[in-house]
Amino acid sequence: MKIESVATARLVLHPLSQGEAERIVARESGDRDLWGEGYPGDGDVRAATGFLRGLAERGDPGAFRLYEIRLDGVSVGGIGFHGPPDDLGVATIGYGLSPSVRGNGYASEALRAVLEIARVAGAAGVKGDADLDNPASHRVMEAAGMACVAEDEQLRHFYLGF
Repeated sequence: MKIESVATARLVLHPLSQGEAERIVARESGDRDLWGEGYPGDGDVRAATGFLRGLAERGDPGAFRLYEIRLDGVSVGGIGFHGPPDDLGVATIGYGLSPSVRGNGYASEALRAVLEIARVAGAAGVKGDADLDNPASHRVMEAAGMACVAEDEQLRHFYLGF
């Protein structure tokens, strides 16, 4: 199944292929990969590793995959799903940006686009979480319309139902 890139006002969300994810894990850009400063980070490598594991275990996840966040054609972060929606139809998201481009609203912009991808693909809702000491990530999810629904000793949990 061919998944198309999604354009926002300032970004392009590029759906990762298996080969691209393998290059991220190896931290070896290919001939056509343009990586910004600090990309891929450790979180990008962990996400790509999980994406590859999901491909091996469940096959292609369709829209519920990992996307590179590209700014002016350069990869500056990643966003996407931890896999297909669970039995209740809820998908889990994660995201990260290179430090050099943080603070410009790009993460919220990308998250709004991914929420729309999930809605159109039939998810009942999307959840995500962030460490208590990461208020910037809390603001990202709130700016994209997700509400804080719970908090424990380590995390704030966010949700948006469709």
